[in-house]
Amino acid sequence: MNIGFDKWIIVITVTTAALLQTIDSSIVNVTLNQMMGNLGASLGDISWVVTGYAAASAIMITMSGWLSAKLGRRNYFAASIIIFTISSVFCGLSTDVWELVFFRVVQGIGGGGLLTTAQAILIQTFPKEDLGLANAIFGMGVIIGPSIGPTLGGYITDHLSWSWVFYINIPFGILATFLTFSYIKEPTEPIPAGKMDWFALVLLVMGVGGLQIILEKGHEKDWFDSGFIVVMTLIAVVGLAGFIWRQIIAHIPILDLRLLSSRRFAVANLFNFILGFGLFASVFIIPVFCQTILGFTASQTGLLLMPGSIVTGFMMLMVGVIMRKNLMSPIWYAAIGFGLFVAFCYDLSGLSLSTGPEDFFWPLMIRGIGMGLIFIPLMTITVADLEPAKMAQGSALSSMVRQLGGTFGTAIMTTYISTRTVFHTNRLGDNLSIYNPVSVERLKQYTSLFLSKGDALITATEKAYKMLYGSIVRQALVLTYADTFLVIGAFFLLCLPLLLLFAGGKKIETNEHAEMVME
Repeated sequence: MNIGFDKWIIVITVTTAALLQTIDSSIVNVTLNQMMGNLGASLGDISWVVTGYAAASAIMITMSGWLSAKLGRRNYFAASIIIFTISSVFCGLSTDVWELVFFRVVQGIGGGGLLTTAQAILIQTFPKEDLGLANAIFGMGVIIGPSIGPTLGGYITDHLSWSWVFYINIPFGILATFLTFSYIKEPTEPIPAGKMDWFALVLLVMGVGGLQIILEKGHEKDWFDSGFIVVMTLIAVVGLAGFIWRQIIAHIPILDLRLLSSRRFAVANLFNFILGFGLFASVFIIPVFCQTILGFTASQTGLLLMPGSIVTGFMMLMVGVIMRKNLMSPIWYAAIGFGLFVAFCYDLSGLSLSTGPEDFFWPLMIRGIGMGLIFIPLMTITVADLEPAKMAQGSALSSMVRQLGGTFGTAIMTTYISTRTVFHTNRLGDNLSIYNPVSVERLKQYTSLFLSKGDALITATEKAYKMLYGSIVRQALVLTYADTFLVIGAFFLLCLPLLLLFAGGKKIETNEHAEMVME
């Protein structure tokens, strides 16, 4: 493959932008405790630092196709980087929690335009035979970012302060802005963009913003037992229904939902949702388990995830090169990747209190290979039927679907962990009885331990009961996380036959030769 210097610079530029957005979606999670202490904020207040960014980013992802057509793809991409970088400065300088939340929303407005526009720029720049490898390099930023975000955030927090998780964006943002204006060109074919439909924009903010807030805050607010969640649900339903109706009747919509009339594009976006669900749910579960149950630090957890992320990036490059040889349909690569992800989940369903870092190594290697096999073929299939003028809209829609999949996955798994922990705690607690010799003996051991430290008998007995209950809760959490991996694996296994929906479609051009979607 002969790719010129300018094209490699474009790949580096859009990958840098992708890393900025994906890392910042997770890097602050491990710094929230320090932010709470420094800013004098409650847990409920500080959680809006995450929710505000996610909601603003989701809305802007939806609008990015229209905005890139209206402002020009290069101009909108550069503006997104500039907004993201400047808001990062003000996030780091914030002295009040609501000031920080405001600038995180602004940062989300900039970040939401990065991923989708970056992918559209790649599609515009590279011919089909080289697009697989270019997408592979770009995909590394999308996949690796959520994995290294907590590691980087933990290291920065331990050695500097929470402000530096934002300041670190500045040099990369400046570099990406300079490279954008120097090397990225506007499309040769003009992309039509109608006037701004302000009513549709309001409906979009209501629908996507409301849905994002529900999924981010639902578990914390106890879902529909909370009046706030009920109100937000009504707002989201009205907003989404109204926005969909508005986009269907509009001549030039903000988000072209009519692209879903293509069966292949619709099925590809179904799998974008599934991919987002599995990627973000697994990235969320492993750090929480390692830090809350096994006692790992944020840095240790990040180092645990790093080899698998590197393997994912390597596999993306390999798949991008191999797909050019047309050895088999892209669907088969994805099918193998789904199978490997199921194997990864099954392997980690055997978690226990004695699980160590070495027990995660090979499952995460398997997951890394599987993600590499899924991501590039899926990106190729998603854009296969789109006209050049529709690339930005198609990228925006697929990115929004993938992000919503990740948000749904995280929200559903959080709720499942909460309810399943109660189930296992109650079940294990049933074994605590004066008629159970094991529990009686354990209670005596704990009581003797506290008596030996000088506690009175009543105090020692009380502490022994608390210690025994704590061990039950800890074991219940281990069983819960093991069940969670089984549920995610079962979800992917059930989705695997849906790949047959691609059968019978048109040809996918991955090289100068045509290749059937399903042999």
